[in-house]
Amino acid sequence: MDWQHMGEVAGATMTAFGLKVLGAIVAWIVGRYLIHLALRLIGAGLTRQEVDATLQRYIGNIVNVALNIVLVVAILGYFGVETTSFAALIAGMGVAIGAAWAGLLANFAAGAFLVVLRPFKVGDYVKAGGLEGTVKEIGLFATTILTPDNVSSFVGNNKIFSDTIQNFSVSPYRRVERTAQLAHTVDVHDAIQRLKEALAKIPNVQADPRRTRRLLLHRSELDSLIGSVERRGYTLVPLAMYWSKGRAKLEIGLARGKKLHDKRAAEKDRDWERQRSRLLRGH
Repeated sequence: MDWQHMGEVAGATMTAFGLKVLGAIVAWIVGRYLIHLALRLIGAGLTRQEVDATLQRYIGNIVNVALNIVLVVAILGYFGVETTSFAALIAGMGVAIGAAWAGLLANFAAGAFLVVLRPFKVGDYVKAGGLEGTVKEIGLFATTILTPDNVSSFVGNNKIFSDTIQNFSVSPYRRVERTAQLAHTVDVHDAIQRLKEALAKIPNVQADPRRTRRLLLHRSELDSLIGSVERRGYTLVPLAMYWSKGRAKLEIGLARGKKLHDKRAAEKDRDWERQRSRLLRGH
């Protein structure tokens, strides 16, 4: 056995393999640089076209994944791996992965619908998927939401798309309700007027529309209710409150209230009358 010849062959083989590995590393570095360059150029072009930031990031993610797959296939072809068989292998793996990772594919499809239908965009303050916060990114499989306590949360796109989505950034202003506690000696109408004037001075408060609460009843209906309460002893009872067609609806009813006097006092009076009668008869 010619050990010298075998050593020369092994050395040449290792040298060729080492050069291929070195070339693959160089190709990976150069390829990654070109991919980042291509992504920057695509992003700059979409920005010049004033494409929405949500769509820009979604397209960037898809292009990034596709170019990385092309780079890996090119490096494997450089090593002598048959790309046709590799493509068939990828297709078979795709079927298997699709069956095993149905949830991820559902998230991918939901992400596409979120980008197309656009119930929200990057920068909107939303409540979706059980979380509330500012949307930072809509990814291929998950959406990043920054909560008010400055925590980045990742929610699957399918969970967001299949649940109720509340977007607080669509309207230019939002209604906020606050309860003001007043003392019993304070004039209510004067307090309301003072609060309206104070709210109008706050810079970030929308002055219009200002909604005034009113009873939408005719005068005859009001007189009937007042008469039933003041003269006939009825009590006005709220039955239900709900929102309908931009108005707050309140259902009210009349009920017979408890009498003012205490029955126990009447019984005590009767007992005293009996006792007094006995005492008078005894004398």
